[in-house]
Amino acid sequence: MTLQELVGQAGQGRIDALQLTSVEGGFYLLDIFERGGVRHRLCDAQGRTCHLRSVEHARDLLKELPEMPFHLLHASTQDEMCGLPVDEADVLRVPIGLRSGW
Repeated sequence: MTLQELVGQAGQGRIDALQLTSVEGGFYLLDIFERGGVRHRLCDAQGRTCHLRSVEHARDLLKELPEMPFHLLHASTQDEMCGLPVDEADVLRVPIGLRSGW
């Protein structure tokens, strides 16, 4: 889903939530959850996944959207640090706002 499509669908109330996932390498991916549970990833006009630089970069892109649930997802680093297996309980999911608190 492109940013333009996201803005249009959010304005129609068709988007339930957003999730910003921190990825190894220092960038973030934005997942979009439509009503009914359909998940999309934010892509550019050519269909390539958008790599966001930070939470603030995401907020800047999403400034036209109405308020909605927005979460930051960090995978556990336990497997890298200690060689331990990772399960779903190891994922840190934190609610954040679409508007900056600064």
